[in-house]
Amino acid sequence: MNLPNKLTILRVILIPFFLVALMVSCIPGGKWIALCIFCVAAITDTLDGQIARKYNLITNFGKFMDPLADKLLVCSAMIALIELDRIPAWVVIIIISREFIISGFRLIAADKGIVIAAGWWGKVKTVVQMFMIIILICDFGGCTVWVIEQVFIYAALALTIISLIDYLAKNKDVLKD
Repeated sequence: MNLPNKLTILRVILIPFFLVALMVSCIPGGKWIALCIFCVAAITDTLDGQIARKYNLITNFGKFMDPLADKLLVCSAMIALIELDRIPAWVVIIIISREFIISGFRLIAADKGIVIAAGWWGKVKTVVQMFMIIILICDFGGCTVWVIEQVFIYAALALTIISLIDYLAKNKDVLKD
């Protein structure tokens, strides 16, 4: 197993530790521990792709597991943030729905022997979602911070919708029989 795939597996392994640190209120400094774990996991997302491309270590396992690990990390964090009353459930439902739609679309494409790479809008969406989650975990409080949180929530939501539309428009031929 190569390094990028090990980083992807590490990201998945970190998710339960992140969730326990974030959700178990009796852990001293839990949200800060959760923040550190989330940041490490987010960094592995960047590193595994860069290493795989630079050293030609792209594998079928990586093509499958890397996006799945990203979805697990981001969706787990957002669902936990609903429980902590940091983000509205309807926003998370729209974001997760987009992920299901894209995953289904990729399965149809794969069945036809087509591999669809992540687009620019999708990458920007992921970065904004990661920053949104970091800001929401920090939960600094105050009116100014609340406004910044809202800007990131709605930017992530808008980019989710834009990236979905872009993805479907660019790959609409996949649905043709």
